[in-house]
Amino acid sequence: MKLRKLAGQELPEIGLGCMNLSHAYGVAPPTDEGIRLLHAAYDMGIRHFDTAALYGFGKNETLVGEAFKGRRDDIFLASKCGLRGVDGKRSIDGRPETLRATLEQSLERLQTDFIDLYYLHRWDFNNVPIEDSVGELAKMVQEGKIGGVGLSEVGADALRRAHAVHPITAIQTEYSLWSRNAEIAVLDTCKALDIAFVAFSPLARGFLCGAVTDFDDLVEGDIRRGMPRFQPLCLLYSYSC
Repeated sequence: MKLRKLAGQELPEIGLGCMNLSHAYGVAPPTDEGIRLLHAAYDMGIRHFDTAALYGFGKNETLVGEAFKGRRDDIFLASKCGLRGVDGKRSIDGRPETLRATLEQSLERLQTDFIDLYYLHRWDFNNVPIEDSVGELAKMVQEGKIGGVGLSEVGADALRRAHAVHPITAIQTEYSLWSRNAEIAVLDTCKALDIAFVAFSPLARGFLCGAVTDFDDLVEGDIRRGMPRFQPLCLLYSYSC
């Protein structure tokens, strides 16, 4: 695989998002099957593994930590804060004290004392200035607990505001033939500020590879049931051509 630079490291350009092993897409596989998949990805050359406190409300970080507890130094580990599960529901909370508590919980679940790239999963824009959230992440860098500060799903203006507080290592946003909003301003801003762009869902959450051909195949709780691209009429049009 071609190598690309991320957080000061040369990494294979394809990484693995671990979310659907615990969260959001259908029924999660058993733990042993998830670990086997992670090991298989490693054996194929994947080194960048991406998880988050939100995924499975901590279960995904636990899974990733268990899978790589003997080879932590051999992988590039990314996780996220600012979104988490509270009383069984998704909660956005960008307060510095909450981000700090989330980090400590994540380090324990991941069985490590260092996360290579730590994203603010969502900006809590109604309650917390992005400068306050990024300021806390900057302290984590200074303490040696995280290697780089990342942002997820923010616009160009917020990216510039955050970067003025502490250099932003990467921004993660959906980018595919279906979702190209990043081309409006974010990609240009990343180039101007020398920020890596990490595209998630490059196959449009499975839509572009024909993984879902019938809306009714999506089980209750699968987040794709609420996405227009997977609605019955859209699927009918796409797969009758």
